[in-house]
Amino acid sequence: MAMQAGEIEALIKAAIPGAVVTIEDLAGDGDHYAATVVSESFRGKSRVQQHQIVYAALRGRMGGELHALALQTSAPD
Repeated sequence: MAMQAGEIEALIKAAIPGAVVTIEDLAGDGDHYAATVVSESFRGKSRVQQHQIVYAALRGRMGGELHALALQTSAPD
């Protein structure tokens, strides 16, 4: 079962309060998304650590309900 963009956004925002999250359905199939996540909590963390935080927010749905997620993360400018 595919995930809705709003569900992905809600999970990320719940786990990373104050994050600015943008979700785009890349293929229109509810299975391939791009996400941009900007959060102060990412400051000083490596890109890998930032991505791990986002993947943890998705609570194991990657590879199951959510097939592919192109992820861009950063701290605010």
